[in-house]
Amino acid sequence: MNNSPTILTNRLILRRFHEKDDVAIFDILSSREVNEFLPWFPLESIEEAGRHLRENYLNNYKKPVGFLYAICLKHGNVPIGYIKISDGDSHDLGYGLKTEHWHKGLVTEASKAVVEEIRKSGIPYITATHDVNNPRSGNVMKNIGMTYRYSYEEQWQPKNRLVTFRMYQLNFSVPDDWDYKGYWNKHPVHFFENET
Repeated sequence: MNNSPTILTNRLILRRFHEKDDVAIFDILSSREVNEFLPWFPLESIEEAGRHLRENYLNNYKKPVGFLYAICLKHGNVPIGYIKISDGDSHDLGYGLKTEHWHKGLVTEASKAVVEEIRKSGIPYITATHDVNNPRSGNVMKNIGMTYRYSYEEQWQPKNRLVTFRMYQLNFSVPDDWDYKGYWNKHPVHFFENET
């Protein structure tokens, strides 16, 4: 299977990032609001954006299979966000989007399309986590068919703050009631909660 094949949706082009996307990455990831719930600090320069692009995206395209996409509007084909699945055993879904495009269902639209590609790939399940203080991210997870499994506390790095995460999962070729326990086993404070 091709690594990150281009996907077209109603409003979006999901494509590989290119070297020339460093300015777009900077526009997305230099925002403090966008970065509040992301696992890195806001980018401070185009040079830093270029390094981030190479280390987190371009180098991964050398692998035979992968799901790392620039989210672009069809009328511009300029990245306004990203969506990816980690290549670890969690198969973790992650995403980010420029603030002016929030609350339009774009991440849900992108996520549904990527899930369909993953379903064909042989990956048995995906997970996703969100900070309890970021319930909108949890809504995306619910909207694509993921279900809540458990919560855990983590001293989150590099921001070094205590975060309660909720873990969601969508199973493809494992039983529906099978839970990925990687986060549960790694973090001693873990529990079930009633979602509100």
